Amino acid sequence: MLPVSHPVRAFWLAEPGRGEIRSETLPAASDGDAVVRTLYSGISRGTESLVFQGRVPPSEFERMRAPFQSGEFPAPVKYGYASVGEIERGPRELEGRRGFVLYPHQTKYVVPAAAIYLLPPSVPAARAVLAANMETAVNGVWDAGVKPGDHVVVIGGGAVGCLAAWLVARIPGSDVELVDVNPKRAEIARALGFAFAGPMVARGDADVVIHASGSADGLATAMLVAGFESTVVEMSWYGNREVPVLLGGTFHARRLTLKSSQVGHVAASQRARWDTRRRMAFALSLLAHDELDVLITGESTFDDLPSTMARLAASPGDTICHRIKYE
Repeated sequence: MLPVSHPVRAFWLAEPGRGEIRSETLPAASDGDAVVRTLYSGISRGTESLVFQGRVPPSEFERMRAPFQSGEFPAPVKYGYASVGEIERGPRELEGRRGFVLYPHQTKYVVPAAAIYLLPPSVPAARAVLAANMETAVNGVWDAGVKPGDHVVVIGGGAVGCLAAWLVARIPGSDVELVDVNPKRAEIARALGFAFAGPMVARGDADVVIHASGSADGLATAMLVAGFESTVVEMSWYGNREVPVLLGGTFHARRLTLKSSQVGHVAASQRARWDTRRRMAFALSLLAHDELDVLITGESTFDDLPSTMARLAASPGDTICHRIKYE
């Protein structure tokens, strides 16, 4: 056994709308475990805002559980899945290395060594907080079935939308347009190598539309810009909100397909050969590109997490990915 005794601190949602930092004692670590000291964590702004506001519907309490969640929805609950840290103790070949873990916001933790995804040497720890978002984007692009030369419209310039657009833009001959209500996303699009438009001037007749805005208006725009017999891939998660879908008008005449994409399962097109571990390793390797730093739009300390989470849930502003830095 690996002895672990000193207290650590973790962020908990005490009740919907109020978070707090609590002291905990780490459990004893078994031979197959590792002790990870957190360097950074990332806030998954869309999902964690819904959790923070208590908007997870009871039907999804089990499916929405994070891998190392403590507590139960709606609260109190310790939730999160974007932690990057240094392995202090564990299997000899892992000690001193850095890895990504689907763990909540906590200063130090014990996990099975198999739950750690080692960072490639070319990926800095500070950028690796994007790993979960990148994995979601990869799965969404697989679900979308984008082909070389396709005209693709991505609705929603959050982390997942921008990463999906960045992935598609690297497919030969692709024509990618990011659509968002925030004109400041134009700078992000330019830095990542694809076009930008506001909802009122978005191009139509798209071969594929990827929707990741998390809004009913965004979904309506996605349905309107889709071309004949094209696919609209829905990557947003709305929690307990009911969202209208434009199935009247020309929906049937244009023979549109509305398809869900969710990272809990590997996309059907890849499932015979890929598992979640291979997918995450691939997502981490993609983070070697320096231009992706533009998606990290803010940073604060772990001690400020209660106020930071409340602010982002209430008014995210220009935030794409917010990074938490640990001492």
